[in-house]
Amino acid sequence: MKTIAVLYGGKSGEHEVSLISAGSIIAHLDKTKYSIVPIGITKEGEWYLQALPQWAYTPPEQGLMRSLPEVEKTDRVVAVPGAGLWLETGARLHNLGIDIVFPVLHGTFGEDGTVQGLLETVGLPYVGADVLGSAVGMDKEISKRLWLSAGLPIVDYISVGKEDVSDKNFQALARKVETRFGWPCFVKPACSGSSVGTSKVNHPDALKAAILSALRWSERALVEAFIEAREIECAVLGNDKPIAFPPGEIVPSHEFYDYEAKYKDPKGASLLIPAPLSEETKNRIMSIALSAYKYASIKGMARVDFFVEKITGAVFLNEINTIPGFTAISMYPLLCMHGGLAYADLLDRLIELGLEQYEAKRALEYDFSKA
Repeated sequence: MKTIAVLYGGKSGEHEVSLISAGSIIAHLDKTKYSIVPIGITKEGEWYLQALPQWAYTPPEQGLMRSLPEVEKTDRVVAVPGAGLWLETGARLHNLGIDIVFPVLHGTFGEDGTVQGLLETVGLPYVGADVLGSAVGMDKEISKRLWLSAGLPIVDYISVGKEDVSDKNFQALARKVETRFGWPCFVKPACSGSSVGTSKVNHPDALKAAILSALRWSERALVEAFIEAREIECAVLGNDKPIAFPPGEIVPSHEFYDYEAKYKDPKGASLLIPAPLSEETKNRIMSIALSAYKYASIKGMARVDFFVEKITGAVFLNEINTIPGFTAISMYPLLCMHGGLAYADLLDRLIELGLEQYEAKRALEYDFSKA
């Protein structure tokens, strides 16, 4: 039996979503295969050992949301370089004996490579993308640059920073946006998740406020062309030989699929699985998803998001998420389940892929004196 640490909560704006995703994962992990160690991270970034909820050993009902309680400040968990994760009880440290970590940390300080780097330093295997893939996937501008260089279809964008909204420079930026995109357009943080800080700008007078809102969440913002499109998502799973599952469609009841629609409004969107698309378009989306995954150096898993233009049917890459939602209504596990991979089997496979990636890195040489 392997001991798996489920790491959740965190400092990002998606802290509460992480509690739900982690609860769903704990509910579906096979208790005959894994001893589960829940580790909660507070909004201040402190790590604490948590108790398993009473329902953890009860088979989950289909579609039932399992949310973990807010993180309690109990015994602190500390990371020891080269020696794993330890429990701090008084003046003593106790090795938790973790075999692999499952980070369920959406957004910044979890999905951006920071936690992955820490786990590399302490010497533990973990589920999902490594440091590079996580950082690339989180940074929408960098991933777009890579995809553009590979000839993949992206939505046109302009990258902006705080200097661009200064009194000296803003009018020039506004003219550039109007000439290149017109209105409406979208503004979003370059490094954030779940549409936090994203705005649809219908008029030039709203552009500056939208950019300033996005810059609250990231050092750079993207201004993107507006496309009258359907929102399509594709699940990808694997390391060196990833597979893509048939895509699904998000039909938001809001103006666009924002944070409110994703997580707060139970009627915020309908999920169509599989997406009602032609076989040609489905295959094209799956092919592009695999290319996007590989060019962004992703391992383990990712949800790749697309736009399909309503009039022309043209396919555009939007973004990639390396720790997608794992709630009972999240698209990633639902797409895998529709593709024939049950939730518990998906978790088994992700753990296998994490161990496989760890062993591949252990096989590399690092000590030049032995070369």
